[in-house]
Amino acid sequence: MTVRHSESPRDDKDGGETTYEFVESLPDLIDASEYGRYPDGGLVKLRITVTESGVELLGDGMRPEAVEALLTALGGDTMEQMLCG
Repeated sequence: MTVRHSESPRDDKDGGETTYEFVESLPDLIDASEYGRYPDGGLVKLRITVTESGVELLGDGMRPEAVEALLTALGGDTMEQMLCG
C-alpha cells in the first residue's frame, strides 16, 4: 500500500478528522528487489515534500497498517490510499 498524506499549513492537532480517499495510483517508494531483504515485511519508506499548500508525506510499506498508523499519528487533513493486489 502506498499512502499520500497532505497536511495543510494550519495545525490539525485540534481533533480534526482525517479524510480518506482511494486513488488509482501513487508513486512506489519500495522496489520489488527490496522484498527479499525484508522477509518479515518491516520496511517502511517516507518521502517528505514541502508544497505551496503545506507538507506532503508519501509513505510506502510492506505492511499497510504500519504506514497508516505512522501517518495518522502525524496528523493532517487528507490521506490518499492506493489499494494493491
